[in-house]
Amino acid sequence: MLEKIEPKPEDITWDEYFMQIAYLVAQRSKCMRRKVGAIIVKDKRILATGYNGPPKGFPHCSKVGCIREELNMASGSRHELCWGLHAEQNAIIQAAVFGVSIKGATMYITTFPCIICAKMIVNAEISEVVYSAGYPDPASQIIFEQSNVKVRRYEPKFKISFVKSNTKE
Repeated sequence: MLEKIEPKPEDITWDEYFMQIAYLVAQRSKCMRRKVGAIIVKDKRILATGYNGPPKGFPHCSKVGCIREELNMASGSRHELCWGLHAEQNAIIQAAVFGVSIKGATMYITTFPCIICAKMIVNAEISEVVYSAGYPDPASQIIFEQSNVKVRRYEPKFKISFVKSNTKE
């Protein structure tokens, strides 16, 4: 007969596991203002990932400069001026490209979604958003309050540090 194994206090929770992966995904971003990562999970399986950055084939802002930075634009405003897509958008698009249903899934995001991403999350029928850092866009909070999407903040109990290697991508 198998004995039930109880989790040890040092075992990480699913929230911590997936949020750590979201932070790792964020490290792919070349955004000059904020690195954001998102992963879409269902039944404890990762369906898609995304980080903020320009469309395929476009140069990164680190190469051509950031128009939002040059115009001294406040965070959370005038999203349409940025070349980049948000991490949430890229994760949803990745799922669509590969034909993966994300209906009823959970999205783990390193930063609270903006209004554009909140609307996409609602229409993609994602059932829950778990985020870590805040973001100055109160309109997205209204979108979530009027939807069926459960939203909760997860404060990570970990600190990720990355060592840059000398190898090229």
